[in-house]
Amino acid sequence: MPRVPRMVVTDSGQKAAYHVISRTALDGLPFGKVEKDELVRIIQKYSRIYCVEVLGFAVMGNHFHLLIEMIPDDMVSDDDVRTRFRLLYGDNTEFAEARIKEYRERFCSLSAYVKDIKQRFSCFYNKRKNRKGTLWGERFKSVIVEQGNTLIHCLAYIDLNAVRAGIVKRPEDYRWSSIGYHAQTDNRDGFLSSDFGMPDVAMDSTETQLKAYREYLYHLGAIEKRGKASIPKNILDAEAAQGFEINRARRFQYRTRYFTDSGIIGSRAFVERYYETFRDHFPASRDKIPKRVRGIEGMYSLKRLVEA
Repeated sequence: MPRVPRMVVTDSGQKAAYHVISRTALDGLPFGKVEKDELVRIIQKYSRIYCVEVLGFAVMGNHFHLLIEMIPDDMVSDDDVRTRFRLLYGDNTEFAEARIKEYRERFCSLSAYVKDIKQRFSCFYNKRKNRKGTLWGERFKSVIVEQGNTLIHCLAYIDLNAVRAGIVKRPEDYRWSSIGYHAQTDNRDGFLSSDFGMPDVAMDSTETQLKAYREYLYHLGAIEKRGKASIPKNILDAEAAQGFEINRARRFQYRTRYFTDSGIIGSRAFVERYYETFRDHFPASRDKIPKRVRGIEGMYSLKRLVEA
């Protein structure tokens, strides 16, 4: 069966957000502390080279998540392309001006970005473990994510991975995640975007943004989900005593599968718009209708039949 084309937004002058997930083909949890540290380092390196803004990430024992915004090629200058070329190949490599369009397209490519990350890490892992062969499983998943409420839900889902897996009680205690990176390194080198996807909340500083996001995250993480760990009530109460307020996150019903299995998620209008754009990606005789994500007001999902 031929590979289904990846859905990639090509709107001019508009950044597109994606949730990227990739899993190893190996059994168990092969990524330890050293491997996780190296994968984060590689993600940082290629996020400087490619035209992306990283909002969130989580590196787990057998997979990783990225929440990124891709910058379209019409927002990237020629000088920016040359700078990214030097970051990738070094100052001593001559830049071919005739290929500037090719380089621009590459540095704005979601597939090329993730491919470089995975290939570089595969080389590291195989050398470290003295092995050969495939490291990653099937090709990475990418879900188009709408800005706003959908984006913050997706970011929170990523940052709560370690809590739900029972690894930590507090999300920022897990250093191989975006919330851990914010809290433990104060977002060293500006690796992560300071926009936590909360457009309705007025912010006057990065510290205020981080505090508001942690409040949201703790309330969300305390909601119990069958078969998954949650933030203990006593920890939530301790955080609340330091200034947390009850907000809409308490009403949020956790629906993790929509952030990994959907083809498009967002408001009904957003989903319908991109369904029309990528209609040929949905091999069905009848039009697909956006389905409401239960427990999240105003969010809809559309799933490709070939991925069902």
